Amino acid sequence: MEIRTHPRGVRPRTPVVADERTTEPRRLAAALSGLAAAAAAMGIAELAAGALGRASSAPLLAVGAGFVDLTPGWLKDFAIRRFGSADKAVLLTGLGAGITVAALAVGLLSRRRLARGLLGLGAFGAVGVGAALTRPVAGPADAVPSIVGALAGMAALTLLVRAARPSSRAEHGTAAQAGGETNEDGAADRPDGPRRRSKDTGPGTEVDRRRVLLTGAGVAGVAAAGGVFGRALLRRGDVSSVRAGLRLPPPASPARPVPRGAQVRAAGMTPFHTSGRDFYRVDTALALPQVDPRDWTLRIHGMVARPVEMSFDDLLREALIERDITLSCVSNQVGGDLAGNARWLGAPLAPLLRRAGVRSGADQILSRSADGMTLSTPAEAILDGRDAMLAVGMNGEPLPIAHGFPVRMVVPGLYGYVSATKWVVDLKVTRFATDRAYWTERGYAEHAPVKTFSRIDVPKPLAGVRAGRVTVAGTAWAQHRGVDAVEWQVDDGPWREARLAPVPGLDTWRQWVAEWDAGPGSHTLRCRATDGTGRTQPGHRAPPFPDGATGWHSVVVTVT
Repeated sequence: MEIRTHPRGVRPRTPVVADERTTEPRRLAAALSGLAAAAAAMGIAELAAGALGRASSAPLLAVGAGFVDLTPGWLKDFAIRRFGSADKAVLLTGLGAGITVAALAVGLLSRRRLARGLLGLGAFGAVGVGAALTRPVAGPADAVPSIVGALAGMAALTLLVRAARPSSRAEHGTAAQAGGETNEDGAADRPDGPRRRSKDTGPGTEVDRRRVLLTGAGVAGVAAAGGVFGRALLRRGDVSSVRAGLRLPPPASPARPVPRGAQVRAAGMTPFHTSGRDFYRVDTALALPQVDPRDWTLRIHGMVARPVEMSFDDLLREALIERDITLSCVSNQVGGDLAGNARWLGAPLAPLLRRAGVRSGADQILSRSADGMTLSTPAEAILDGRDAMLAVGMNGEPLPIAHGFPVRMVVPGLYGYVSATKWVVDLKVTRFATDRAYWTERGYAEHAPVKTFSRIDVPKPLAGVRAGRVTVAGTAWAQHRGVDAVEWQVDDGPWREARLAPVPGLDTWRQWVAEWDAGPGSHTLRCRATDGTGRTQPGHRAPPFPDGATGWHSVVVTVT
């Protein structure tokens, strides 16, 4: 047998088995890389949206709007019932959480193969592009923020992943530091045998950590700067200062004075007039349209003899009317608060339509807002003499931006989804058989007169009250028909008539009040209203879809 020996001083080369941790980023570092890359993508996309002056094209808002469009009616009603006017904040928070989870997953995917993570970011960008381009008023430029953001995120992920992988110096060490020659595997030949340099020690590793931290800080800085500067650029289009400086002319036809006693004096009672801050808001706009009245125009066209186009100044030169009108949302549940009463100032809508010359056979006014939302209103409801208007003022001030500044529609007696278009810019006279609006395409009724409704405002549900004289009070409405009576009931006892507060007209809600000799125990209070046509609010409970909820409101109280 032949025995081979090694030259003196040279030891056999032992392969160095690389620890997995030295060749791939750790899981936490990889996940955080994905999160940082997604943040960079969102920040740069926000910056691009700001440069274009189109907030709705930012990926988060575009995807959120697309999600709203795809949400079934029952889920919309649930969100409105559960979260009210905070539904948009809840949606965006949920989307943000979903993006965070997805970004962490992208980082983990890139741990072994960078290409997988890059594909994930590319997919997110494609979703953003698709969502942006499906918006009603979208153009090719709306795809830019998602594209630019995705590319920025992919570049950031590449830098982060490469920075997190050890350098060759960290993996193999140096011959100078080992004090001997280096074999082809990178292990130093020393008298006492090969040594594996620890990943966690040595100057090579320190340099790698510094590189990771610097790269991560740079990506985070880009993400933050993009978001901040993008928001700043978008604020260039904010019309708050324009609104603050706007002075509206006095009405040619002022509102009637609110009668003394219209406000029931009871602790916790709803105010007769709802402030702009407290007025309910239910719409699909995740970013409030910023419409400068100096650039605003309204077009009336379609089945008309003479199309009309007018500016904001033209509208203010009309004989403006001022009216107290209650608006209510079709999504309002029995006993809900998605209703509000305000003093509106605006131009009567019927004369403008007659000026255009509505052709025979037209039965719908299809209105469109600045963000592309469409609502359909029965033409007869505008032309039958009610105070339908293009409102420019609310409670003595220009419309709040959240409520349609500079111009919105107000049509008494109809639910908001067929009458109350905010940021309105276009009126098309057409037919229901020809054109369908956003909500009617989703199964809601074409004709949606407000149903006779009443609720108990005090005492509150599950309240505790002392035995003896207790005030029971609430609010009822049946716009354009008026409320003629409200009855209330304790447990299953007889219905009793409440005292009605006076009102300035048929289009406002009406407050009511009664006195109850309350005895100890748990009691259920109910109410029902009768409108000006003699129709009484039905007791059968029905959900809001497709034309408004019905049922008696009830509260349970404990008397001690």
